[in-house]
Amino acid sequence: MSLFDHKISELKQRLHKKDITVTDLVDESYKRISEVEDKVQAFMTLDEERARSYAKQLDEAVGTRDELGLLFGIPIGVKDNIVTKDLRTTCSSKILENFMPIYDATVVQKLQQAESVTIGKLNMDEFAMGSSTENSGFKPTRNPWNLETVPGGSSGGSAASVAAGEVPFSLGSDTGGSIRQPAAYCGVVGLKPTYGRVSRFGLVAFASSLDQIGPITRTVEDNAYLLQAIAGGDQMDTTSANVDVPDYVSSLTGDIKGLKIAVPKEYLGEGVSEEAKNSVLEALKVLEAQGATWEEVSLPHSKYALATYYLLASSEASSNLSRFDGIRYGYRTDNAENLIDLYKQTRAEGFGNEVKRRIMLGTFALSSGYYDAYYKKAQKVRTLIKKDFEDVFEKYDVIVGPTTPTPAFKIGEKTDDPLTMYANDILTIPVNLAGVPGISVPCGFSNGLPLGLQIIGKHFDESTIYRVAHVFEQATDHHKAKPEL
Repeated sequence: MSLFDHKISELKQRLHKKDITVTDLVDESYKRISEVEDKVQAFMTLDEERARSYAKQLDEAVGTRDELGLLFGIPIGVKDNIVTKDLRTTCSSKILENFMPIYDATVVQKLQQAESVTIGKLNMDEFAMGSSTENSGFKPTRNPWNLETVPGGSSGGSAASVAAGEVPFSLGSDTGGSIRQPAAYCGVVGLKPTYGRVSRFGLVAFASSLDQIGPITRTVEDNAYLLQAIAGGDQMDTTSANVDVPDYVSSLTGDIKGLKIAVPKEYLGEGVSEEAKNSVLEALKVLEAQGATWEEVSLPHSKYALATYYLLASSEASSNLSRFDGIRYGYRTDNAENLIDLYKQTRAEGFGNEVKRRIMLGTFALSSGYYDAYYKKAQKVRTLIKKDFEDVFEKYDVIVGPTTPTPAFKIGEKTDDPLTMYANDILTIPVNLAGVPGISVPCGFSNGLPLGLQIIGKHFDESTIYRVAHVFEQATDHHKAKPEL
């Protein structure tokens, strides 16, 4: 049995009693990485020397002070678009292949305050653009449940590393489902917090009005611990909200009697597999047995979410990625004859096909003569999608549906068809457009591959989401299943 089969609360108790050491946990992480990393390929960069040194430092602190950090001694992996001082941050792109940041993202500072140990940086779709981690500029990550299938994306490395037991938890980022979708594919727990709940300072921007950092863990309780550590307002990020951070762990009361659940008919409609539908209906029976009630509702504008998202996200990406020009940092071409040529060649050689596709789509949508027809109209539809959620939340506590229409697909199966690939995020994208929080928890299997249940809540009401997710998790065994690598 791995040490990482224990919950964070159990590991902290054992550290306090000196049954185990932080060095033991770090050893466990690097040992597991050495065993399975050649198959899974979740990590981009390891930080072994610093991690072992810090583990020794923390071991010396045990017994010398009463208060230990919230995540004291627990190893963590960090997605490679979150900057880490003096630790390579590539966004899995050739254009940032050797980039060494000179500061830490706010979430990384908070992890340090909580005294967790960073094991390394995790692979992803280049600049978080993708649903399968096949768009990494360096290597595809594989799903630990079946190495022939994708782990999801863009936080594929983050989800796969937790599922494979390389780290107990990780940080991902979610722009249109990039935490929840890989969490569903890899059979782990992934939360996209409310937009503004967690600081984006130090997160390399893809689409600034949609991006949000969040936790990927083995259990709901662990997820609550990790969000507790990273949530809160930040003066370095004007879009982060100065809203009180409740005690998420204490919200796991095990009681959902009288809770009202909405189930959108659009989330169980065309394109959603029978297995995904049935797993949700079975989950609703479990929640009913615990005292909740559910009714079918409609989110009528969700059918426009995919088109709206790809116009807005690509437009913001087109603007955000203009900073990668070969002048200040990152890759620079050797073949330029003049300044304009330097820009063109650097970006042509440094960016992958998916990034180029989205930059071109976004630049087109923002261009003169098309701005009103595409970008402005998409913003109006976004408002309607947000209003749909607000209307439902006037009567219901949470919204429940599948996280993804199907289980993980085979590597290479959809790379030649971007539109089919984009459709994998059809159930997660509306959550980002509305800025509300959503979690994916394991809820079953299809042909040996995990399926995810998505629970969506009101703005800044992660506590209720956690309460529902925890009740479901405690009443089922899906989260106990582990891939055999």
